[in-house]
Amino acid sequence: MAVRKVLKDNDPLLRKRSKEVKDINEEIITLLDDMLDTMEDYNGIGLAAPQIGVLKRVIVVKISDEGEPIELINPKIIKSKGQDRDVEGCLSIPGVYGEVTRAKEVIVEGLDREGKKRKIMGSGLLARALQHEIDHLNGVLFTDKVEKILES
Repeated sequence: MAVRKVLKDNDPLLRKRSKEVKDINEEIITLLDDMLDTMEDYNGIGLAAPQIGVLKRVIVVKISDEGEPIELINPKIIKSKGQDRDVEGCLSIPGVYGEVTRAKEVIVEGLDREGKKRKIMGSGLLARALQHEIDHLNGVLFTDKVEKILES
């Protein structure tokens, strides 16, 4: 397990679409472990693989100190409901915050590290974090959707 460097917003890798994971192997398990370590080290609540230079459809989210982190491989939003506008930031764009409108509730499907299908229902901050990280897998940054930049 290791803390990896988080790419900054001028890195062209952050604008590329990530590839689907075909095989959950030792490389993917190590990636998940490193992503969790990196997210914690940077005091983040979510991290997508492209943010550490790996173009694979893998995200981790942990919005509170209690509870287990969510690890999803090949995540897809299968349902969304409502709208919510709130402030977001990003580990790849330090010091920049802005208001973004996202779905208030989402259901996301993906695989866990054992390859079992998981369905995560999220609302509020969890829904926002899931959508933010899945955007990264498609080369989209929150600043592409920001409605109002706030001074840091």
